[in-house]
Amino acid sequence: MGKVIAFGATARRDDGMWGVVATLGRRTRIASIYATRQAALADCEWRMQQVAAYRAFLRQSGQPVPVYDIRPVRRTDLPRAWRPLPALGFLRGQFF
Repeated sequence: MGKVIAFGATARRDDGMWGVVATLGRRTRIASIYATRQAALADCEWRMQQVAAYRAFLRQSGQPVPVYDIRPVRRTDLPRAWRPLPALGFLRGQFF
């Protein structure tokens, strides 16, 4: 009973995640989250390819072109009703 037990770091492993962030003007939204940086980089690259493929369509339809980047995010950074964004950053003409 007199034994002292040392606990490790109390931070949870899933608290540190990587997010793909969409920026549209001054608005930023977390598009998707991943446990590893490599997975976030792959998704960011895929989203940028989709934007490049549809760039002419976006400009012709008057939709702004989102810019994607990756950043470290915490679970507390996510809004309560967070949902992943579509690849082009909007759905039904609205940027989420």
